[in-house]
Amino acid sequence: MKYSILAILSVLLFTSCEKLLEEKPQSIAAEQFYNNAAEVQAGLNAIYTPIRAGAIMGALYQIQQEIYTEYMYGRGSHAPLNDYAGLDNTNITRVADMWAAFYEAVRNANIVIQKTPVGKNISDADKSKFLGEARFMRGLLYFYLVRNWAGVPIRKENNMDSLNVPRSSKEAVYQLIIEDLLFAEANLPDAARLVGAPSKWAAKTVLTDVYMNGNDYQKARDKALEVIQSGKFSLVNVTVSADFDKLFGPDIITTPEEIFYLKFSRQPNGQGFQYPIYAHYPGAGYYPPGGYYTLYSDAVNNTFVRNWDKNDLRYDYNWYVQTFGLGASTILNKKFSDRTTTTAAGNDYPMYRYADLLLFYAECDSRVNNGPTTDALEKLNMIHRRAYGKNPLIADATVDFKMSGYGNLQAFVDQIVKERAYEDCSEGKHWLDLKRLGIAKDVIKAMKGITMADKHLLWPIPTIEYNYNKAIDPIKDQNPGY
Repeated sequence: MKYSILAILSVLLFTSCEKLLEEKPQSIAAEQFYNNAAEVQAGLNAIYTPIRAGAIMGALYQIQQEIYTEYMYGRGSHAPLNDYAGLDNTNITRVADMWAAFYEAVRNANIVIQKTPVGKNISDADKSKFLGEARFMRGLLYFYLVRNWAGVPIRKENNMDSLNVPRSSKEAVYQLIIEDLLFAEANLPDAARLVGAPSKWAAKTVLTDVYMNGNDYQKARDKALEVIQSGKFSLVNVTVSADFDKLFGPDIITTPEEIFYLKFSRQPNGQGFQYPIYAHYPGAGYYPPGGYYTLYSDAVNNTFVRNWDKNDLRYDYNWYVQTFGLGASTILNKKFSDRTTTTAAGNDYPMYRYADLLLFYAECDSRVNNGPTTDALEKLNMIHRRAYGKNPLIADATVDFKMSGYGNLQAFVDQIVKERAYEDCSEGKHWLDLKRLGIAKDVIKAMKGITMADKHLLWPIPTIEYNYNKAIDPIKDQNPGY
């Protein structure tokens, strides 16, 4: 069993902190809680619980994002996503559940932010780092909200009990995100309080991503460089495809590449990563408890996959052939597999790892300099070398990209985006890259021959919000097309 934030969750969350997750006793519990460090840490751990559920970032959030990409397709109730025409009623319900979970986690963060400063038996140093973690998580949660729904209601510690909160602009949400993450950067410790909790380096990494989404590439580059120069992180070496289990395997506790992960474990009950049950075919051997094979690809008919160099170890690590009536070239993704479990998967979800940070830096450094630089090229090559079983830190002419191959900035950025798609396949990140860059519609048209509806780029504000929040008009405040 992994020892991390999960251990604290199982001991504290379901005992003294249990009332925080119940609606009616919440204010009473808050009055009696947050008076010592252990109680605040239990409250912090409660922030993670809603989003770790299988219907959220334990599985279905990533499934939804992956099916949108040019290399994946959905099956069953997820099949309507293949049309790129927006969400049907089933998938609208799914994303509404995600909205609710994100806001439940935001509320739990707001309680910590509100109550910690008046805790009676907590040192000022502990208060600062606990508030840093709560605001890191709040900023991160709003970052997921704004990228999928655009402007959303801003609920903070001073208005979290207000039912009627208007939809804020996308710009206002980003302002809150940046304020929270800058506070977190200044107050989080150099080393996280637990494996699975954020450090100041995690805050810098998320800030990099946020600044990139705002096209502020100078600030993004500078934050990424701070993480690189810290020397805290390194790529995990591989020599054969199976070595990627050193990164993604179910028994891994942490690695030098981990910046911020959601942690899962086979035990205790309810703490497992549920993504593998959606990814695999029953009896294939990659997840013994079963499988729904919800998402799949095609090694021949999908252009992206067909063009993926088969000498790239990531290809062999990611894909396996599995036929189930859709043709002999049907493939499933096996990045997240647990071949020995009889309960649930022990894999963690890598929200941010060092490979992401290096590719962030490569893009930002080249944009700041209006073209590829030697340093940006080196960071890209570090990822590429590792993909071919080479030492990431040693130049290798057999696999390295060369400066002469990129005549302009766009060609180099395109290569970085492609490399990040290979690197993060099945991690639910590539679609957000395509949206950030404004190329999602063009890529889907080129790779799948489908003209995407504009409404497919955002999720609808859910009925559960505007039925009770009268500050949101279900027509005027709804995202286009819904």
